[in-house]
Amino acid sequence: MDPLLMISVLPVIILLGYIYLNDKNEREPFGLLLKVFFCGCLVAVLILLWSFIEGIIGIHLTEFAEDSAVLKSFFQAAIPEEGLKFLFLYWLIWNNKEFNEHFDGIVYAVFVSMGFACVENILYVFSGGFETGIVRAVLAVPGHFLFAVIMGYFFSRARFTPMHRGRLLWMAFLCPVLAHGLYDTLCFTMEMYGEMSGLSYVLSVLFIAFNVKLWQIGLKAIRNHCHICGAKIPKGEINCPCCKQLVEEI
Repeated sequence: MDPLLMISVLPVIILLGYIYLNDKNEREPFGLLLKVFFCGCLVAVLILLWSFIEGIIGIHLTEFAEDSAVLKSFFQAAIPEEGLKFLFLYWLIWNNKEFNEHFDGIVYAVFVSMGFACVENILYVFSGGFETGIVRAVLAVPGHFLFAVIMGYFFSRARFTPMHRGRLLWMAFLCPVLAHGLYDTLCFTMEMYGEMSGLSYVLSVLFIAFNVKLWQIGLKAIRNHCHICGAKIPKGEINCPCCKQLVEEI
């Protein structure tokens, strides 16, 4: 296998395997997971196609965001990318009979996001080389994974909590947008002002702290489900409210 292709797809495969193996009660149909994954790939294609169309017609709707790290992060990346992921996730999974456990939302959201990350990663790595692949394997691909865990967590809560469904669906969209936007804002700011030694140090510390916090949130969301029946475990409980099995306290 081409080394660049390997470094592009390996982190995606590892994270997909991790989330799949954590779905211990009733694993999702492989065919449906592939369908969700390829729809994630389609999200990346649609983003590229839109950029291509903008270039042809000479109208760039987000041109106003070019000079601002915050606006660029949210309007050119976080909102369109997470928005399309959410729409495909809702379209494919919301009414699917296989969506019958709280943990399922996280699984499907991760497969959508990793489809997007796979295509994006291949393009970046083949353009930037092996070093770019290493950096993205450690940062960008896990970032998309964690944004998806957040989306899937609230997506499942919305599905199984009818009383607060509307608010939770909005959170399933807005929370990953916020996480993605802040992540990219720190990256773009470091690119713009990284040569200033004092500011570079501060930005690096903030970026590392933000990544650590994202991992804490993501791993807690993954652990916050019963691996016997897949139900959500309320905070502080040591017994699953569904199957009554003793679970590890979160």
